[in-house]
Amino acid sequence: MPTNLICPCCSGLTYAECCHPYHSTGASPQTALSLMRSRYSAYSLRNSPYLLASWDINTRPASIDFSQETAVWEKLEILHCAKGGLHDTKGTVEFKAYYAQAGLSHVLHETSRFKKTHARWFYLDGKAKILAPATIFSQPSPAKNALCTCGSGKKYKRCCGVQ
Repeated sequence: MPTNLICPCCSGLTYAECCHPYHSTGASPQTALSLMRSRYSAYSLRNSPYLLASWDINTRPASIDFSQETAVWEKLEILHCAKGGLHDTKGTVEFKAYYAQAGLSHVLHETSRFKKTHARWFYLDGKAKILAPATIFSQPSPAKNALCTCGSGKKYKRCCGVQ
């Protein structure tokens, strides 16, 4: 992904200013929230090495295979953070991740747990919320020139629609 485009995590920063340093240089996010955002970006970019490296060793899968992945991640919405700051060792982040698959829009609503080990944050696990059928939308993704659904005020193609 070009580093001058808006970051997939919908922070409003460019990818270079936001998640790229974590994905490319081995820099470590300083909070659970910044790790959450960087992992969302890694999913949207199908960066399995970063996802595995940022996953706690006790809960990490052996591998992540994106070869059959068809989801297009569109937007991250942070709902709530508890702890997970510079001086904490545990934290949670509740979020909604919006994605399109097979022409339909969907949402993943999850509360993720993070822990800090040796001054580094790691994803521990997550608990998905049960979604009622009404929360799975059947309309297609917004038109490229429409305003972005994340509320940034930018066109979708210049914000969360950037792939």
